Amino acid sequence: MARKSTGARSTPASSDSDSTGGTENDSTGTGTGSTRELLIRSAERLFAAHGVHGAQLREVVRRAGQANPSAVQYHFGSREGLLDAVMAERQQRTERALAERLPRPEGRPLGELLRALIDAEATELRTERGRDCLRISTQVSHRSGIRERRPHAGLAGTLYWRLILELEAPLLPLAPEPVRLERIDLALTLIGAALAERARQLAEGEHTLSDDRAYLADLVSVCTGLLTAPVPGAPGP
Repeated sequence: MARKSTGARSTPASSDSDSTGGTENDSTGTGTGSTRELLIRSAERLFAAHGVHGAQLREVVRRAGQANPSAVQYHFGSREGLLDAVMAERQQRTERALAERLPRPEGRPLGELLRALIDAEATELRTERGRDCLRISTQVSHRSGIRERRPHAGLAGTLYWRLILELEAPLLPLAPEPVRLERIDLALTLIGAALAERARQLAEGEHTLSDDRAYLADLVSVCTGLLTAPVPGAPGP
């Protein structure tokens, strides 16, 4: 049963467009597209609704309108291969959104970096498939690689990774290196969890306590506070 809350209704979930600019078809398998595309969209819906490991691959195939029960294995090799394809498409959309907002993150203030990152991620809230993918992202351990300063597979060479690295520069006078890296990793986890919960609320038709603009602005503020909080035991100014 969906949890209920009171307050302002967020962006309606009914005006969906897919990443190519067309209107999304809510009945997986009845729209046009390649078998691979249909399987990815079917997986997005089922992984979001039933969990990455709870969804049945045969149901993914059926909902994609495919008769061959081995379609996932043929096109992706495995469940993990299908999940990687889902996450790769989601990352490509976020990368495009980020390029529109902050194509050169180097040397920018912390607030501007966080705003661009969160706003780019939040574009996924606008479509059904984006909301599904936000709910999937929070289920899987896709580490950024910031702790080791080595990008996770799929982030190497991306604007997204460049921005993540830039988050550290404003923190240099505030915290030692281990604390800086752990805080950035935690902030990224928080952003993912917050947007996944927002996506769930929209998908289930819940009323939200604030509109999207206020919610995202507050998330920027919370992450700024997390990253710049005093380090316990550190000498005062």
